[in-house]
Amino acid sequence: MTPVAQLEPVLTPQVDWFAVSPLLVLVGAALVLLTAAALSRSSPPKGFYAVFTVVSCGLAVACSVLLWERVTDPTDGPFTAIAGAVTIDGFTVFFTVVIAVAIALGALVSDDYLRREGLDGPELYVLMLLSGAGGIVMAMANDLIVVFLGLETLSIALYVMAGFHLRRLESQESAIKYFVLGSFSSAFLLYGIALVYGATGSTNFSEIARFLSDNVLMADGLLFAGFALLLVGLGFKVAAAPFHVWTPDVYQGAPTPVTAFMASVAKAAGFAALLRVFMSTFELYRLDWQPIMWALAVLTLVVGSFLAIVQSDVKRMLAYSSISHAGFVLVGVQAASDRGVAGALFYLLAYTFMVVGSFGVATVVGGRGDAAHHLSDYRGLAARRPALALAFTVLLLAQAGVPLTSGFLAKFYVIGAAVEADSYALALIAMVSAVVSAFVYLRITVAMYMSDDDAGAPRPALRVPPGAALSLAVAVAFTIAVGLLPSAVIDLARDAVPALLSAGP
Repeated sequence: MTPVAQLEPVLTPQVDWFAVSPLLVLVGAALVLLTAAALSRSSPPKGFYAVFTVVSCGLAVACSVLLWERVTDPTDGPFTAIAGAVTIDGFTVFFTVVIAVAIALGALVSDDYLRREGLDGPELYVLMLLSGAGGIVMAMANDLIVVFLGLETLSIALYVMAGFHLRRLESQESAIKYFVLGSFSSAFLLYGIALVYGATGSTNFSEIARFLSDNVLMADGLLFAGFALLLVGLGFKVAAAPFHVWTPDVYQGAPTPVTAFMASVAKAAGFAALLRVFMSTFELYRLDWQPIMWALAVLTLVVGSFLAIVQSDVKRMLAYSSISHAGFVLVGVQAASDRGVAGALFYLLAYTFMVVGSFGVATVVGGRGDAAHHLSDYRGLAARRPALALAFTVLLLAQAGVPLTSGFLAKFYVIGAAVEADSYALALIAMVSAVVSAFVYLRITVAMYMSDDDAGAPRPALRVPPGAALSLAVAVAFTIAVGLLPSAVIDLARDAVPALLSAGP
């Protein structure tokens, strides 16, 4: 008898579960929340879903702190996990904390909104956790395929969240627009991955960087085409012009807490992937992609700041403001230096608190039906809710770059990096853009402190729910505290840079 052939053993990569513990916490919390809600016969206490989400994010941050101690320890340092598919370094931990904090603040804002609109349930919180997990995957990716998987996880949940308010046609419209255009951007990204693979023979960041350092490409058109398509896909996610056309309509139509989540988590995740790909993997070719980044930064700054002026809807104003802020982050990326990347990281962290707080105010003012977002709806807000108006004023002034706020230092760091990189024209354009954007924020501020002239049509009473109040308090406190004492935060951003620039082991 012929002996049965022995089967070759299947080699599976060893998984360092602690390395991906923040990711597992968010995914596990989403599964537990959805399963418990499906099996429970009674409704949970009011606010349970939001509290559960916040606690889960706090646990993810705690795991991130332990990881930070490990990756900054000289005896350990940054490392790869899951067969080199992900990188665990200070950069990964930094963005994990940013995304977890944004989810927690967004959950607090969503709590009363969902009950007010008759949408209360675990679904939105589950989608937030899963979408945030996709963003973390993008930040820790050490492979272009992993970036794509993280992007799709982030985006698919966002498509559903944008259309979550089923009784508002604007919400449905925004979901369709976001889905269609997002699908095109994903296709561009995938084609870019294919072209980079064709040029280098790998999708792994470390292997690509090693190949490019050891070989001189005689015909590099395929690689440059891959650069361009990757920029299209990631530029769409961060709302950089000219890939920004979806942003005003989607931000305006989506439920306001979802808009806050989208403007913070999606933008942070997109820039995490952009920095990981270009600053770590293609750092040797920075002289080739820097001019493209320069042009994108200028176009994004100009489009975001000038088009915001002609808007009359506050959510659309903040949408174009978000585009302008993406331009400032691109100023730091274009510098292609340690200082530029550190400035970009600091900017994204500061912006997360500012934008979630701003849309938190818009959630409260929007009222039932989430429709009161015209600039006239903010007239007299200081007289009706002085604390709410003051909080919004602080956040708007921070976005304008007023001194003693985190927004001022964020702009200062990225513009300083541009000057250090001899990009004087870009630095000048960024400063002019900041002045133009300040007019938009002042329009909203003036409207809040104007007296309400419509005496015959009294404004509805505004109730600031506890969850939204806590989220706003945290956002305002962070914005002021970092503006006064920024050293701890900027040190964290600087510590996250060297490992990123090393392109992994």
